[in-house]
Amino acid sequence: MSGHSKWHSIKHKKGAADAKRGKVFTRHANLITIAARSGGGDPDMNPTLRLAIDNAKRENVPNDNIERAIKRGSGEGKDGVEIVEILYEGYGPGGTAVMVECLSDNKNRTYTNIRTVFNKRGGNLGASGSVAWMFERKGVITINTEGKNEDEIELTAIDSGAEDIEKDGNMMEITTAPNDLNAVADALKKAGAQTEQAEVLFVPSQTVKIEDADTAKKIMDFIDAIEEDPDVSNVSSNFDISDELMEKIS
Repeated sequence: MSGHSKWHSIKHKKGAADAKRGKVFTRHANLITIAARSGGGDPDMNPTLRLAIDNAKRENVPNDNIERAIKRGSGEGKDGVEIVEILYEGYGPGGTAVMVECLSDNKNRTYTNIRTVFNKRGGNLGASGSVAWMFERKGVITINTEGKNEDEIELTAIDSGAEDIEKDGNMMEITTAPNDLNAVADALKKAGAQTEQAEVLFVPSQTVKIEDADTAKKIMDFIDAIEEDPDVSNVSSNFDISDELMEKIS
């Protein structure tokens, strides 16, 4: 599996112990706001908003937060705060390429914070396009298949437009074209599959194999530091660290 995929698998495993619920709630609220702003506040007519709401509910975001985010995006909210999407590119430890997606109401604050992490953690913040050519935008759906019929899930995914399917224990990662994500996610939901994640993300087209513990630890510490920033919504990287080495540094 790619570094990107492996990192998201790690996040699923530690998710229950993650105490940073405030950041999680804010991230989902911002994603809902942007979806409502671009496609309207009715989830029945806006598949992107419907998916954002589903993702938020999986993370136990309160309904009141979801409703406020929809109203803010559709122009009914009263706070007047504009949330913008920002993308940063650069290199992390070990020559790994990194894409950092942010949702922010203050571009200067976000840039300063991200640049500081890159500088302090052995990275190098690059210009637009510096590493984006190593990634593709893909829909990524993660399914917990425990107690489910994996063959049926695979057939549903393929029939509804999935491009690729990978398995790791009870976790199944389904890759789609960005425009097919909503259709595949809806089909899996109707089939009773337990979706852990369904988002459009940057997936690396080439990876950097990391084989020593020191570099692996620096990479994971770097990723952790980036993700701690409240404006960061997703981090993608092209590292490839084996399960054995990941267990060692954990």
